Amino acid sequence: MDWAFYRQIFEKQQQADAIPSNEEINGWALQVIRLLFPEQSKQVFPDMYALKEEFERLENELCHIMNATKACQDCNNEQLASVFFEQLPDLYQILNTDVQAIFSGDPAARSEFEVVRTYPGFFAISFYRLANCLFKMDIPLIPRILTEYAHSKTGIDIHPAAEIGEYFHIDHGTGVVIGESCVIGKNVKLYQGVTLGALSVAKSMAFTKRHPTVQDYVIIYSGATILGGQTVIGHDSIIGGNVWLTKSVPPHSTVYHNPAITVHDKSKV
Repeated sequence: MDWAFYRQIFEKQQQADAIPSNEEINGWALQVIRLLFPEQSKQVFPDMYALKEEFERLENELCHIMNATKACQDCNNEQLASVFFEQLPDLYQILNTDVQAIFSGDPAARSEFEVVRTYPGFFAISFYRLANCLFKMDIPLIPRILTEYAHSKTGIDIHPAAEIGEYFHIDHGTGVVIGESCVIGKNVKLYQGVTLGALSVAKSMAFTKRHPTVQDYVIIYSGATILGGQTVIGHDSIIGGNVWLTKSVPPHSTVYHNPAITVHDKSKV
């Protein structure tokens, strides 16, 4: 190998060295979520002034991360970090609706504390909510790092650009995929293996609506696949397990397929 190759790799290493690792960025997000939900942490503050100082420290850390990642060359990252933390009360409020939806929608849940502490659905949703907030501020890279971290931990893949309403419930969750241009209303419940995806992955469609719209009060059972940017699931509908949908259904629909299953009594054969 010639020196040009070594130089190319060396220059990339020099550029990457100044960028915080994914672990540092995800660690920042974890600290924010654990401040909002101390059920996930043993950290106790002696008074509200100390708590305020911790929020300010994390605001400064976000500014440092954005500066180091060069997330936006022409942005005032100090101001962006401040704006993000000003939105935390609203973020906290909507996350509490998600906790309530999971607790009230799962008979196995014994308390909201258990939901916050143990449920992978809430873990993935909390990272998505935080990432979505950053995404809507036009901050690149960092939102995707956060949702991919949650994906790696839970098996739940939510693109940070997706729009999801309050009282969102993912039950079990493994294998759930929610695409970039997906729009989900309020009080929606998804089970494991649900895909809200695109009919085409052509690069030319990058800036078009490729993923479905799911209106309010919809339940989608495990293994269902719903595809296409023009596909709308009407409010108050139920989509059964393993259904494949590429067209819209009206409100108050029940959609299912009925495979033929035969059971033989072996003792009578």
